[in-house]
Amino acid sequence: MCGICGVVGHRPATPIVFEGLRRLEYRGYDSSGIATVEHGRISRCRAAGKLDNLGKALEQTPLTGTTGIGHTRWATHGAPTTNNAHPHRAGQVAIVHNGIIENFSDLKRALEAKGRTFETETDSEAVAHLLDNHIQQGMSPEDAAFATIRQLQGAYAIAMIFEGHDNLLIGARHGAPLAIGYGNGEMFLGSDSLALAPLSNRITYLEDGDWCVLTRDNVKIMDGQGRSVERPIQTTALTAGQIGKDGYRHFMEKELHEHPVAIGQTLQRIVDPVTRRISLPEMPFDVASLSRVTITACGSAFYAGMVGRYWLEELARLPVDIDVASELRYRNPPQLDRGLALLISQSGETADTLGVLRELKSSGQHIVSVLNVEHSTMGRESDLVLGMVAGPEISVASTKAFTAQLSVLAALTIDFARRRKLIDEAKEKELTSSLLDLPSHAMEVLGLFDQIRTMARVIAQARDVLYLGRGICMPVAQEGALKLKEISYIHAEAYAAGELKHGPISLIDPDVPVVAIAPSTILFDKTLSNLQEARARGGRILVFTDAAGAEKLETVAEHIIVLPDVNAFAVPILYTIPVQILAYEVALLKGTDVDQPRNLAKSVTVE
Repeated sequence: MCGICGVVGHRPATPIVFEGLRRLEYRGYDSSGIATVEHGRISRCRAAGKLDNLGKALEQTPLTGTTGIGHTRWATHGAPTTNNAHPHRAGQVAIVHNGIIENFSDLKRALEAKGRTFETETDSEAVAHLLDNHIQQGMSPEDAAFATIRQLQGAYAIAMIFEGHDNLLIGARHGAPLAIGYGNGEMFLGSDSLALAPLSNRITYLEDGDWCVLTRDNVKIMDGQGRSVERPIQTTALTAGQIGKDGYRHFMEKELHEHPVAIGQTLQRIVDPVTRRISLPEMPFDVASLSRVTITACGSAFYAGMVGRYWLEELARLPVDIDVASELRYRNPPQLDRGLALLISQSGETADTLGVLRELKSSGQHIVSVLNVEHSTMGRESDLVLGMVAGPEISVASTKAFTAQLSVLAALTIDFARRRKLIDEAKEKELTSSLLDLPSHAMEVLGLFDQIRTMARVIAQARDVLYLGRGICMPVAQEGALKLKEISYIHAEAYAAGELKHGPISLIDPDVPVVAIAPSTILFDKTLSNLQEARARGGRILVFTDAAGAEKLETVAEHIIVLPDVNAFAVPILYTIPVQILAYEVALLKGTDVDQPRNLAKSVTVE
């Protein structure tokens, strides 16, 4: 969630760190701050709210120095106030911290017993006092850092600076990501490669338990036992231009327009356009002998997994268990020996999904992950990564990453069905062709913004909205409801359309719009019947369908968005795009912060 950027170099640190924090805004935050070492002394500046507030504060209290750390905080312990903002200062040290220190109460009591006074409500301040306590006992910064992290329990990424040490920056990670960037006479720390993109294209990702000592010209990396280790330096093609808005009002608007490219590039990697054959890496297990698959994820990625369940069960005839990661990691269900676990995450750093990965791996499951960031922690710990090519996704609300995830899952399903001899070559080409047609169909959907905006005016007046879908369209309805909640703050719930009579129909009145995902190719007559029931009770019916469905819905629906005709197999991918656009247009009408909705974070790296 929170973001870290640090530098030890030869240029003024504050502008570098501030712009790094700007690139980390997508992670979600409610306060920020920077600390630097100036002529051997630590100075800091903090502010509640958006980074612009920190910018104004820095105008009043400029920070000099060439070594500095910065932080965007998403509040866990303590309110989002300036006083609780990072960096935290104690004596001769300042630190920034992502994650949660689970034993901070014990540490705090022990430190208070030694006469230490705490100024904040945060768990992170205990790290600063613990570190300074070791310094006061005569330890070197390196020894103090190692002694400190050995006493911490929980998840953390930490950056530390020290008075009297203008050429020193120390970092540590356990459970939360942290990366080193290599410069020319300067070194950088960042929560992810986006923070470091304009600064360096040579990145080292610390592994769990690692800590590092950076100077302007040198990097030392140690493991959790204090042993010197080598970690690979990777070259990233990520550039500053890829994380700009390119003239769009919001990152979300830009990323909505990138659906065709994200789908197309992802499919280009795994589909041969000439032979219409799926070309995935060799699986580390026998697909034909699989008897069950476990799918887990969080948020939108979980809904992608639900679509994957429908596909895998129908086409590959594989029973699928699916659960949100925060439940599965504690539910302790029995696992078949050497079974397949399919995990989905945009960032590859999602704490609950990563925790499940480790649990499933320890129980002997084969781990296959669908990721947008292949060099993430999940990527490194998986047996196989199926990478999507969505590119950086900055807006907190996921858009193009979702359709890229679906594209990978669709290809995986076709591949599994072929390996299990459940489809022939002709069927494979039919299904694959329906996927390859999607980028052009997605472009057609992007031409419907004006029509969707008209529908959005109805939604924007509502306090509650119901989304309905049947079969494989149900997860698309859930994704639409989630997007609306996330960025417009309108309460929305999705239901299987057949469940309407079993409770939700009591909510129907003219003030509760009903949004239906109703392609003519998937249980259409059943859905139509449910919509007629809602209309009979005064409901305002808004529908996404195709031309054939629109003809039958004219007397039922108030607004109909006609989407391109596609094979039923490809429906979930295409129909996701307009429900996301609808949420975006409603958020614009409501005047909310589209890219950074309140209380949310892009990468959830704590439980």
